[in-house]
Amino acid sequence: MKRVMVQSAVLLCLLVVGVVDVDAAEKSSCLQCHADLGGPLSKPVGLWQASVHAENRVSCHDCHGGDASELSMEAMSPVRGFIGVPKYGGVPDFCGRCHIGVKEDYDASAHGLALNNGGAQCVLCHGDHAIKQADLDLINEQSCSRCHEYDRAAKIRTALAEVDSAIALLDLEIKQLFRTGIATRDMSGELFSVRNDFHRLFHNVDVEAVTAQSASFLERLEKTSGRVDSIKSDLGQRKLIGAVVVVLLIAAGILFLLLRRTYGENKSPR
Repeated sequence: MKRVMVQSAVLLCLLVVGVVDVDAAEKSSCLQCHADLGGPLSKPVGLWQASVHAENRVSCHDCHGGDASELSMEAMSPVRGFIGVPKYGGVPDFCGRCHIGVKEDYDASAHGLALNNGGAQCVLCHGDHAIKQADLDLINEQSCSRCHEYDRAAKIRTALAEVDSAIALLDLEIKQLFRTGIATRDMSGELFSVRNDFHRLFHNVDVEAVTAQSASFLERLEKTSGRVDSIKSDLGQRKLIGAVVVVLLIAAGILFLLLRRTYGENKSPR
């Protein structure tokens, strides 16, 4: 229950931010100043613009603090909440201010437990400013083999792949229903919850646990999928009934014309 409340609160905050000022990220003084600095100091701007953070209007000050409306160096004053860049071991806490559930799972994972000994943390896999969306593409031999053999990671990717495909297919079907005028809010909410919990599973590097939990996600998806199939079946029946009605109307029209022509011919003088 607590997890659901936290997820709902985070989602509500993102929605409110988007409604209040969708241009707030682009208007950040951080972006304006760093873009003009050139060299290494301007590089984060371009990286951020291609990130999932930019896509969701999460800007520099949301992570690093400071005053995004101030165009002087005062923007980076601790008095104005500037916290700068965390050290390697502080990255999980830094990112975990927003990604609360993921932080909990990371802390309990082999990666989190090995953090003080150089274990992988958020930036190592997701990037720093060019933050990548959490998906299966992040689990790949090139990235994982930087620290260890890829075999266990490959097994985890395989276990997650079926769920990932099922989520993508169901998301597409729900969007198609929405375009036909069907109310899909409840189903979209269910899928959002499953996807959110599923992305948390990415941070569990226990092959057996991931395999077992993947099965439970498929069960949750099956419930929503059943609702989608029921609506699609109902729509199919309506289309069939509509087609039958159209055919009957056309047949009735043709019959009417034939009767009218026959009646007209009978009435005409011989």
